[in-house]
Amino acid sequence: MLSNKIRVALRLLIVLVLIIVCALVGVFLGYNYVLAQDSNITNLKLAIEENRFKIDENTPGCIPIVINTGDSTSDIASALYENKLIDNKILFSLLSKVNGFDGAYIAGTHYLVAGLNYDELMYLLTLEPESVTITFPEGLTYEEIKKMLHDAGLTFSDEEFDKCMDSPNMFVDYEFVSQIKVSDDRDHILSGYLFPDTYEFDINASPQSIINTFLRNTEVKLYDEYYERAESIGMSMDEVITLASLIQMETNDGIDMMLVSAVFHNRLNSEDEDLHYLGSDASVNYLRELEGLEPTLNLTQADIEKDSPYNTFNHEGLPPGPVCMPGLDAIQAALYPEPNCNYYYFCATGDGGTAFAVTYEEHLANIETYKGNWN
Repeated sequence: MLSNKIRVALRLLIVLVLIIVCALVGVFLGYNYVLAQDSNITNLKLAIEENRFKIDENTPGCIPIVINTGDSTSDIASALYENKLIDNKILFSLLSKVNGFDGAYIAGTHYLVAGLNYDELMYLLTLEPESVTITFPEGLTYEEIKKMLHDAGLTFSDEEFDKCMDSPNMFVDYEFVSQIKVSDDRDHILSGYLFPDTYEFDINASPQSIINTFLRNTEVKLYDEYYERAESIGMSMDEVITLASLIQMETNDGIDMMLVSAVFHNRLNSEDEDLHYLGSDASVNYLRELEGLEPTLNLTQADIEKDSPYNTFNHEGLPPGPVCMPGLDAIQAALYPEPNCNYYYFCATGDGGTAFAVTYEEHLANIETYKGNWN
């Protein structure tokens, strides 16, 4: 009979052999898994590059997976599990760490389909998410911008977007936001600050994210020099943007913008209080658009008498806030009006030009000359 010491030694030897065998099997399986993973991902990359593989919103059976900024791997695993794309959340999280994908997943909307293996899912979630590129021209109103965003496929809630636009406290990191004058008369506090430009958005981007994208660009466009200039002419940046929005809606010509700006500055600074009523068609057309009407050069008496603080025919000075999203030319014109200009009036010529006048009589004569072109 074997002694106890020998039996213990044999057991230990058997256990050691089993451990070594398991380790070798693990190494073998792991090595083969890595090879298979590399092969899977290499084949997937090649298929994507050659346009043989693509999943988007038009793919039959596609499932949108939205990764929010700050989502952990376990959050992503839960979303995949809930959409029946994986059957084991713990395994997905573990493989993400082992394969180096943990922390590499990109926030945004990704389209996936059932039947993809874990390697393919992990790789696809590290690619750039589904997005749309939109170019916003100068002079759009806030409502027009929302419509363009929706037309491009973005899925945000209008109610939530409006709430964010009226919550400047959410965007206090931007210097210009602190200068915005908040009042009950103002339509959407951040209106005027969604800078016209070309942007790329995730189709499921939140309103706060969308607005931040606009405001980051606005901050870049508003140089320190502009704040200094605004102060030197006795205006806040908010007043500059509001004035620029009127200029933007009055003309698209860069030279005329400086002259239009000079007219508004002359009237605002005039000793004649009657001239403080800017009488800008742009302000009334803004009100028309809010009512679903087309802008027009032939304003009616009813238009001019509209009861709104935005109506510069019957309210002195600038409107409570911007009437559109002005571009850089209009902002610069608001800051740097044509010097030594003694014009106090202007009207459209009907062909894209502008006629200027010093006196009201000259202005009436210009209207008589050009009103036939306004239809």
